Amino acid sequence: MESILFIKGKVKYTITLDPGVWIFDDRKVDMDTYFQLEKKAVDELEEYTKATSKNWEREIREGAVLPPTLKTEKKYEKEKIMTGTFGIPLEPFLQNAVPAEDATTVIIETETGETAFPLMDAKTFILGFSIKGKPLGEDGPVFVYFGDGSNIEAPIKKVKAFRLE
Repeated sequence: MESILFIKGKVKYTITLDPGVWIFDDRKVDMDTYFQLEKKAVDELEEYTKATSKNWEREIREGAVLPPTLKTEKKYEKEKIMTGTFGIPLEPFLQNAVPAEDATTVIIETETGETAFPLMDAKTFILGFSIKGKPLGEDGPVFVYFGDGSNIEAPIKKVKAFRLE
């Protein structure tokens, strides 16, 4: 199984993707919860103000609570990585490739054929790269999930490259 993927075609830079290192990437998402979360526009300042106010009020009533130690946090994070199912958005990689102005289509090349999608739709794709802490097996190296989760039960498998046209 070839574990390296490419973004090629009508791009300024051909990008090489190695799913084996994404487990350490902060952009990874938990696939067990990603499509279940409600996508809504959030006013970050308002959310921050509410959270801060709530915390301030609790501290006045109950006293300050010390956060967990760094050692505990690292242990939890390691356990999550070892047992989690993760994916990563395709959009940052597409941006780094710098698509040509006339590029409108992303073609997903797989071992079984090719499938074309509009570039705007491809920007919402999530690339699944880990199931229960293990890299994808013979169907990998990544699974392509649509941004709306409509193909969660039947993702695109055996991906070899993404070609922009």
